[in-house]
Amino acid sequence: MSETEVTDRLTEVFDLVGPLYRRAQRKVEQDAPIEGLSVGVRAVLNLLREHGPMTVPQMGRAQALSRQFVQRMINDAAARELVEFAPNPAHKKSSLIRLTGRGLDAINAVIDRERAVLRQAGDGLTDAEVDACVRVLSHLVRFLDHVDVD
Repeated sequence: MSETEVTDRLTEVFDLVGPLYRRAQRKVEQDAPIEGLSVGVRAVLNLLREHGPMTVPQMGRAQALSRQFVQRMINDAAARELVEFAPNPAHKKSSLIRLTGRGLDAINAVIDRERAVLRQAGDGLTDAEVDACVRVLSHLVRFLDHVDVD
């Protein structure tokens, strides 16, 4: 493909990512009342589920979210006993945040429901198609990795 053709195709990708994200966010909001999770709380709980205890700045960097937003989500989750603060041996001021048993149960329930929906969404897609999609989106995320979110 020519440079112009690649640019046009990547524009198509960006044009699809926005509506996809907003629709997925809306779906989480519709389903999350079962656990009472907002999209933001769901995001930080899943990050902790996947990576273990993290600091607020680490979570912000990992998700390209501002530290202030992550802190609000963590405060909401902590008020509902979904996460807890733990001492951070590497940094006195920045506590480690970790899931509680209640938080793990809540995020696992959300992920299980999402996976059931995604099983349906994946009908008809090949491994090669999904691999190509992941490769392109990962490339674009890395390309924009330098963008400051704070």
